Amino acid sequence: MDPKRRAFLKTAAMAAATSAVNSRTQAQPPLATTATAALPPSAADGGGLQWHKAPCRFCGVGCHVQVGVDEGRVVAVAGDRHADVSKGLLCVKGYHVGSILYGSDRLTQPLLRQGDEFVEISWQQAIDVIAERIARAPDRFAFYGSGQWTIAEGYAAQKFMKGGLGNNHIDPNARLCMASAVTGYLATYGVDEPAGTFDDIDACDVLITWGNNPAESHPVLFSRAIDRPAHGVKGRAQAARVIDLGTRRTRTSELASEFILLKPHGDVALALGIMHLLISESRYDRTFVEQFCNFRALQTEQPTLQGEPISFAEFSRRLQAYTPDRVAELSGVPVEKLRELADLFADRSVRITSVWCMGMNQHTQGTAVNSLVHGLHLLSGHFGRPGDAPTSLTGQPSACGTVREVGTLAHALPGGRLVANEEHRAQCEELWNLPQGRINPKPGYDTLRMFAQFATPSSEGGDIDTLFVQVTNPAQSLPNINRLMPTERPMDKFLIVADVYPTATTQIADLVLPASMWVEKNGMFGNSERRTQQWFKMIDPPGDARDDCWMTIAIAHRLFELGYEGMRDRNGEFIFAVKDGDGQTVPVWEWEHYYDTNVDKALFEEYRRFSLLKHKNLAPYEEYVSARGLRWPVVQDPDGSWRETKLRFVAGEDPFVKGDKRLDFYHSTTQDGRAQIWFHDYEAPAEMPDEEYPLWLSTGRVLEQWHTGSMTNRVPQLHTAMPIGYVEVNPSDAEALNLRSGELVVVESRRGAVELPVWIQGRGTPPPGSVFAPFFDQSRLINRVTIDARDPFSKQPDYKKCAVRIRRRRDGETFE
Repeated sequence: MDPKRRAFLKTAAMAAATSAVNSRTQAQPPLATTATAALPPSAADGGGLQWHKAPCRFCGVGCHVQVGVDEGRVVAVAGDRHADVSKGLLCVKGYHVGSILYGSDRLTQPLLRQGDEFVEISWQQAIDVIAERIARAPDRFAFYGSGQWTIAEGYAAQKFMKGGLGNNHIDPNARLCMASAVTGYLATYGVDEPAGTFDDIDACDVLITWGNNPAESHPVLFSRAIDRPAHGVKGRAQAARVIDLGTRRTRTSELASEFILLKPHGDVALALGIMHLLISESRYDRTFVEQFCNFRALQTEQPTLQGEPISFAEFSRRLQAYTPDRVAELSGVPVEKLRELADLFADRSVRITSVWCMGMNQHTQGTAVNSLVHGLHLLSGHFGRPGDAPTSLTGQPSACGTVREVGTLAHALPGGRLVANEEHRAQCEELWNLPQGRINPKPGYDTLRMFAQFATPSSEGGDIDTLFVQVTNPAQSLPNINRLMPTERPMDKFLIVADVYPTATTQIADLVLPASMWVEKNGMFGNSERRTQQWFKMIDPPGDARDDCWMTIAIAHRLFELGYEGMRDRNGEFIFAVKDGDGQTVPVWEWEHYYDTNVDKALFEEYRRFSLLKHKNLAPYEEYVSARGLRWPVVQDPDGSWRETKLRFVAGEDPFVKGDKRLDFYHSTTQDGRAQIWFHDYEAPAEMPDEEYPLWLSTGRVLEQWHTGSMTNRVPQLHTAMPIGYVEVNPSDAEALNLRSGELVVVESRRGAVELPVWIQGRGTPPPGSVFAPFFDQSRLINRVTIDARDPFSKQPDYKKCAVRIRRRRDGETFE
């Protein structure tokens, strides 16, 4: 094996030395398939170490973890050798996932702000405060969650808002990370989420990473491409040919077969240029295109995701503007490299998988570039075979399973339904047993508009007065936070935050609620390959911390008690009524009774009915208890067993492809079973460097820290390995500015400034004229600097491109 790859795997896995939590080492656990529901403390206290299954708490890969519990604590963690996703491996964060539960500053009691101080209050007082504010102005309340919500948590929040309050102001932080992937899938196939799976990485000959850094963001998944024997892959080359397309050199670039430097925004031009060469040289897959594809472009006025039809001839004509020379100028990719990429896509004997994440999604042309990369695969016929797939990755454990499938977005309903569609509203009202007309037809506020309205005084039109935030940290993760999440806000606004640790967001909250985390509660996640995974509660949360799902139900029931009509179904019953085996209502809104029954199971079985509406069929809850996840659609065979789907839209794989069709895009927006190949013109970024701000800034993640660092920074080993934020500077720029590694400098944009230490020739190297900064450090908020320009369709902001300058601190200047 290549020494660089061996080193990567060693770092990513951390081997057995770090697989124990709290310094307790254990041998590889026996196979654990199930856990006792709720697992009372006595089950762990009396029987010694017990192993249970769970997905990892971090990214969207969904690595499976064996969790060792002893005396009511998680004391060991190991990779699960029987899990298809990770094959026994975990990354450095995964091996330390148990330690995120035990930071010394866990939140354990509800806290209400009084002046400049927080005072402890009871849960009953906290629920009363929230319910009374909502009851006074239900239309001025907003709920902000994330792809870290479990499926039940997101479903409860969705039903509470849209089915109970008739209010669509609910959105997730996933709006910031994968919304453009959603609009790209919808525009192309008429339905969201990948057609392929992670198995395509095992089967491909070429893996193209489009502007992402999976060696740090998805290391276990990336290891499947660069060391197949370690994952038990036989009959393939030991490693795929990895082509890293990026705006800076990263750890992925070091391990790739080839790195191709892109200009910021150059991915749009590159995809157009490859398609131009395929068509102009008659090397596209004519048979595939004629059988399975249509062509589409945006309308001239009031463009929409549906677009308008164009002919193949018109598509070809529009591509003629993207000659190799022009594409080289726009993208920074030399003509010869552009031709090499076109040669690869023209070769149907080669299997090509494209993967991407934030680089293509956090982009003012995110919908466009997502659609173009899908179109490139369709045009070249690299679709529908193992190893031939365009696949987006996600950064959170249930951005797919909760946000995209449950539909916790301002415009969406469960099951791929839309609030603006009368038929869809009626379907959901029927399934929820609600009176006709309960669901509001007007989409709510997307994330950026939600926070802009909350930051604006009511007297100036800011019509969100109360905002409830669960499982996310927007005061650190939003772009341009000086505008969207200022530390000083109007007096009539009220911020409620449920979290496990103090964060930048809890610091400015009016009410803080202590939350349970990971295996302190029952849960289900859905990962980036359509795999739904389940786990049971294994330990109790500390102090008076409680489940996010319980909080939502308790608030709903308090409104029910106050006589709020929206919390009743059309029979007058509480909308979250959960029955026991005898048909009696279990008072799950009372914490002491919440685990008398499995609320997760009850909510999942209710939600599962929605999954049938758009061919995203889920199996019964108990099937997930005994499995390490199942990839939907999951259908029942004649023998009673449940079968998952690896390749969507493909005959013999997808149960909904009927007749003699080889492929059927049965949710086609043109209703003819065809996918759409889109044309989008290249547009310049919203902001570009100039004399005053001469450098590009891109932000992103690092291996050891996850998102805003609120969990990983509590793990000593991870914090020690990557303790502070920094700014990467190219050596030539550092020389011109007379900078040294470790020196503190001010990174400044038109929106704000932050002080960071310089890192030259560190883990990554940006090209001259560019800098990079991660966003995990709460004490150095790079999002004071970033821009909130966004994609017009997905409403996702661009964290990857804004103009900054670097300078030294001025006398008397201070930074928070």
